[in-house]
Amino acid sequence: MPAVTHHQRMRRIGHKGAALIAPGNTFASFDAAAAAGVDMIEFDVLPEPDTGRLVLAHDYADAASRAPHTLEEGLTYLARESFEGIDLDVDLKGRGYELVVLDALRSHDLLGRSLITSQYPESLALIRAGDRAVKLGWSVPRLRRDPFRSPAFALLARGGLLLARAALPGRAAAVIRAGRCDALMAHWRLVTPALVRSVRDAGGELYVWTVDEVPRLRMLDGLGVTGVITNDPRLFTALE
Repeated sequence: MPAVTHHQRMRRIGHKGAALIAPGNTFASFDAAAAAGVDMIEFDVLPEPDTGRLVLAHDYADAASRAPHTLEEGLTYLARESFEGIDLDVDLKGRGYELVVLDALRSHDLLGRSLITSQYPESLALIRAGDRAVKLGWSVPRLRRDPFRSPAFALLARGGLLLARAALPGRAAAVIRAGRCDALMAHWRLVTPALVRSVRDAGGELYVWTVDEVPRLRMLDGLGVTGVITNDPRLFTALE
């Protein structure tokens, strides 16, 4: 099956800022991503279990390991002039606080350059009802851990992967055409030429996570994905 050709430059997204340069979801990581010339900064939003405050953290272990920035602090920092022209991928790690994040982005005048992403379709529906114009990304698959890291589950995972690759192009296109999201945020193992074509033909965008190897970056660039999310945005210089 031939690769999908494209003419637009692949967008460069820093995961948690630039998590292999500085600790993720921190101001230092955001600064490192900007210095590396990213087009977009991805960061995570999670409510603290005790206080309910929204903080920039990937999971509860991450939040407990440090004193995380609050969402308010993070958005105030990212609204600075030094981040002008850089879009934001605001990844919601749970449910129940979708509209709080929407209002916070609006109050910091960042909504117009933000993509709000979630693994939960019901969260995307809630945000869409709150603002018809906001850009939304559906993140797949919804997994707590990588099954390929366990030898006991590797064979089962390979079978599941083949099924997911076959079903996802049609499902993603249907969701995008229905207006439930604007972009698909897919793990790199799920990306195929058929998926790239389906998302593109449906009028959507395809962002791939999380890629830290130059050969895979080149392969995805050749397929014509919209953008790639990496922990080390310095790797993108290899594509120039």
